[in-house]
Amino acid sequence: MSSRMSMSLSSPLLLLLMLRMQTFLLATSFSSPPSSRATVSSTRLFGTRITSPTEPIEGMRPGTSGLRKKTNVWSDTPHYVENFIQSILNVAMNAPDGTETTKTGQTMIVAGDGRYYNTPAIQTMIQILAGNDISEIWIPQYGIMSTPAVSAALPAGADGTDTTKPGQTMIVAGDGRYYNTPAIQTMIQILAGNDISEIWIPRHGIMSTPAVSAAIRRRVPDTCGKDGDGVAMGGIVLTASHNPGGPTEDFGIKYNEGLGQPAGEEFTEAVYKESLAITSYKTISEYKEVDLSAPVGTQYAVTPTCTVTIIDPFEDYVNCLRECFDFDKLKRFSSDSKKGFRMLYDGMHGAGGPFAKRVLVEELGLPESSLMRCNPLPDFGGCHPDPNLTYAAELVSKMGLNPDGSPSTTTDLSTLPTLGAANDGDGDRNLIAGAGCFVTPSDSMAMILAHYRSIPHFSKNGGRPRGVARSMPSSAALDVVADAMGIPCFVTPTGWKFFGNLMSSVELFDGIDYSPFLCGEESFGTGSDHIREKDGLWAVLAWMSILMEANAGFDDLRIGVKDLTTEHWKTYGRHFYCRYDYEGVDSDQANTMMDQIRTNFVEGSPPEDGATPSSSGIEFVDGVEFSYTDPVDQSIATNQGLILNFKYTANGNPARVVFRLSGTGSAGATIRMYLERFEGDASLHDEAAPVALLGLATKALELVKMKEITGRDSPTVIT
Repeated sequence: MSSRMSMSLSSPLLLLLMLRMQTFLLATSFSSPPSSRATVSSTRLFGTRITSPTEPIEGMRPGTSGLRKKTNVWSDTPHYVENFIQSILNVAMNAPDGTETTKTGQTMIVAGDGRYYNTPAIQTMIQILAGNDISEIWIPQYGIMSTPAVSAALPAGADGTDTTKPGQTMIVAGDGRYYNTPAIQTMIQILAGNDISEIWIPRHGIMSTPAVSAAIRRRVPDTCGKDGDGVAMGGIVLTASHNPGGPTEDFGIKYNEGLGQPAGEEFTEAVYKESLAITSYKTISEYKEVDLSAPVGTQYAVTPTCTVTIIDPFEDYVNCLRECFDFDKLKRFSSDSKKGFRMLYDGMHGAGGPFAKRVLVEELGLPESSLMRCNPLPDFGGCHPDPNLTYAAELVSKMGLNPDGSPSTTTDLSTLPTLGAANDGDGDRNLIAGAGCFVTPSDSMAMILAHYRSIPHFSKNGGRPRGVARSMPSSAALDVVADAMGIPCFVTPTGWKFFGNLMSSVELFDGIDYSPFLCGEESFGTGSDHIREKDGLWAVLAWMSILMEANAGFDDLRIGVKDLTTEHWKTYGRHFYCRYDYEGVDSDQANTMMDQIRTNFVEGSPPEDGATPSSSGIEFVDGVEFSYTDPVDQSIATNQGLILNFKYTANGNPARVVFRLSGTGSAGATIRMYLERFEGDASLHDEAAPVALLGLATKALELVKMKEITGRDSPTVIT
């Protein structure tokens, strides 16, 4: 829990301490909204809080992005949702050691009428309050404030008549996949049963994951606040991200903590332990379902102490993006007929589609013809909502690309959109392409850093990023640019939660300030410290900004994505990169293969064939198992992937192959093989990545005996 102190007076207040006549008036304030707030309607659906018996259910250990299972596991297993949500709340409301972790009661106002002894008394109070772990102490300038002014700053209920516990506000939202609505209705009952006083749900229950993070960080009762003002203790996000949706497909739930960040490993492991020991869950009886399609502002009192409010899903997130980018300049750029900028955005029928329409069309003025598949569907229209070369095939083709990402030789590139982009099911991932040019996620990160001056979020907050980070399997393209700029670059395990500590180093640990921050992972995730999640639309706007600045000196649009990419490779070299996914592998076979890689190439001497140059001119160098010591909290993560290092004997250029079991699937195991090869010779940069890496892939697959162990002749997906 942060111990930072703020002197602002702009968000819901929990306690009031006021000096008057040298006596102290202590009044209690609550998170219930003021009676004057504008609401469309308010309905009482009072139920009774009860405790229901249950038993532990095996298999509730969250992965890198929450708990994902087949939909029927959630829908058909008795008490499955109830058990998992209760386990989350048991941890969120009380730390594993029993200490309270909610924001309850940790804000205090200290003010007086200016009489003699006012200032010394305030100084003493600051020391006492800080010693009692009060996290926020708000003091008016000069320590002087009238009693009516303080009273006006408090929401209704500050007279003590409301028994709602402060700080217990929770956001619940999902990506709109199948079972989203029934699960939300169940969660309302569990949250109300646990005396959560405010439940905020976006209209229709649909909200992108980046938008949830923004709302946690910003939202206050009635409206959107500034970054850091948010009063929600956390958010429950119903998503299986880029996995398919539907009755026979995937469903998932994850928890985001009070700064908007995905729950860390300590938290998720505590949830798992709770799920193994749970004997009951709290809920309410006589529940009448909340109408999730009700207008924004509608309130439902589901118990005397719990209110559900339908909130605007866009407000906090759009305001956040508006602070990161110059919307006015982007609108002029996109509407300039001489420039001729055109975009094609694929929402893949996920939660990101409505947000793309809200920003790209309604804010920036792009025509609706710029959007495809931007209406959320429970089964994502039967598609796999993963924005890669395989599953975003229609967009890839319309951008003049072959399925392997190489440019089509039969397409007139001058007729194509300037920028192509796609988001996944919950709107946090992105694919970036130009006319005849696919930009790998690793290259995209590196190029955003190289062009940071084009992005106001960086220029307004210190001039340039103070820190950058990538997941270990991502290519080293980011490292090269960061090294040239003298910016600290961190290599973390896969999982956005590892970036969260770095971004929140000051907020959580009073550590080094790395913000503004840029980070990302090879699985099409890019983001910054504006929220604590990866953000697909942020990446799209970053690329729009880069193109806008690159063409600022011309009447027409002369520099495209391909031009920028080619120039970047000339400057920094090219990191050829692609990923082979072997999905649905038998778990025992997958673990056997990983064990033999560890035994033969990391811990022991490799087979003879691995130690000598092969016919492809690729020589095995060594093998390591990646582990990570967090520079912020010193926590250690082990067994994070097996790295086989190689070199090309003709020129000595380095290469590597990473093997890792993915933690984002819902059934079986996914073996991911990441291929990377550096090439500094610009004359060789135009080769298609899958072709350039074929020899390395063949070499690695032979060494690790992929076919012999798993029976797989080829990967499910190459991207």
